[in-house]
Amino acid sequence: MKISDVAKQTGLNAKTIRYYERIALVDRPPRLENGYREYADQHVRQLWFLRHARQFGFSIDECRELLSLWANPNRRSAEVHSLVSDKVRDIEKHIRELREMKKILTELLEKCPGDDSSECAIIDKLALNKD
Repeated sequence: MKISDVAKQTGLNAKTIRYYERIALVDRPPRLENGYREYADQHVRQLWFLRHARQFGFSIDECRELLSLWANPNRRSAEVHSLVSDKVRDIEKHIRELREMKKILTELLEKCPGDDSSECAIIDKLALNKD
C-alpha cells in the first residue's frame, strides 16, 4: 500500500506519516525497487493508534510510551491508567488556566471602549512590565 492510500485510510497527511517514521515513532515500511514505501496493515494500525492518541492531546513522547504499551501483550493496565491519569490532570490544569485567561480578557474587553479613541485597557495591560 502506498503512502497516499495510508494517508486516506488514517486521516493523516503524508508529511506527518513521514515525520513519524523519521523520528522512529512508527515502524519504517520496506521500500520497493522503485523507492516507494510499501505499507502493511501493521503500519496502518500504528498510524490509526497515533492519530487517536494525538487527538486526545498526548505528546510525541507519551505516544511513544502508549505505542510501546499497546505492542506489549504483557503490559500492565496500571501503566496505561497512570499515563492517562496524568494526562487528565494536565488537561484539568490547562482548563483552569484557560478559564482564568478568559476571565481576564473578558474583563479587559469590558474596559476597552472599542471605538475610534486611542485609549485601550487591553493594550495598557499587555504593556505592563509585571504580572
